[in-house]
Amino acid sequence: MRAVWRLARLVPHVLHGLWIVKRRFELLTAVERHQLIQWWSLKTLRLLGIALKSDGQALPAGHLVVANHVSWLDIAAVHAVLPQARFVSKADVKHWPLVGALVDGAGTLFIERASKRDALRVVHQAAAAVQAGDCVAVFPEGTTGAGPELLPFHANLLQAAVATEAPVLPVVLRWHEPGERFSTSARFIGDMTLAQSLWRIASARGLGIDVQILPSVAAAGQDRRALGEALRSAISARL
Repeated sequence: MRAVWRLARLVPHVLHGLWIVKRRFELLTAVERHQLIQWWSLKTLRLLGIALKSDGQALPAGHLVVANHVSWLDIAAVHAVLPQARFVSKADVKHWPLVGALVDGAGTLFIERASKRDALRVVHQAAAAVQAGDCVAVFPEGTTGAGPELLPFHANLLQAAVATEAPVLPVVLRWHEPGERFSTSARFIGDMTLAQSLWRIASARGLGIDVQILPSVAAAGQDRRALGEALRSAISARL
C-alpha cells in the first residue's frame, strides 16, 4: 500500500512537470527554469519517501560536474542540489516514457555511448556549453553500479573541461536505507527494468540519498585520463 500511495501521488506530479516543460520553459529566464527544476526534483524525492542530505559548496557558472552513478534517480538528486546542471545521458533515456521528455526539457545532452564519433560530438557540445557559462554534469562510469565500489571512469567527456580549462566539481552520491549503508533498493543494475526499479524505490522504508560536493579540481593542463583517475579516487575515498 505504501508503494501504491506514493506512485499515485507521483503520477500527477510527473504530468505537471511535463506540462511545465512543454508550455512554460521557453518563456522563462534561466534562473526561473533552475528554480522550477529544483522544486520539481525536491518534490519528486519527497513523494517517493526519499530523505535528502547535502553538503558542500557549488561553483559559479562554467564548470563540469562529475558524479558516481547508482540509480536513474541520481539526476533528480543532483538537480535538487545543483538545479543548473545539464546532464550528459545515454541516448535511449530520451525514449523512456515520461522521464525522457522531462530530462530532454531540462537541457540534457544525449550521447550514443557505443559510438566514438558521437562521443566527440558531445565533447564539443559540452565544451561549448561550459564556455557559455553552463554547468555540465557527467557520469564517467558510463552506467550504473552497485554503490560501494566505483566502476572504471571513462575519461572522454572530461576533455570538455581540459579543453576549456574549466574546473571540475566532484559529487558523491550515496544511497542508503536502514541497515544498509549502501542501499540495495536504489540500485538500477543488471536486467532490472525502469518499472521494477520504481516499484522497489516506492516500496522502500527509510530510503535516503546523501549528496556531497567535494572541493573543485583544476583541469587546466591535465591529461584527461590522469584527471579521471584523480576524480575517481577522490569520490571513492569519500564513499
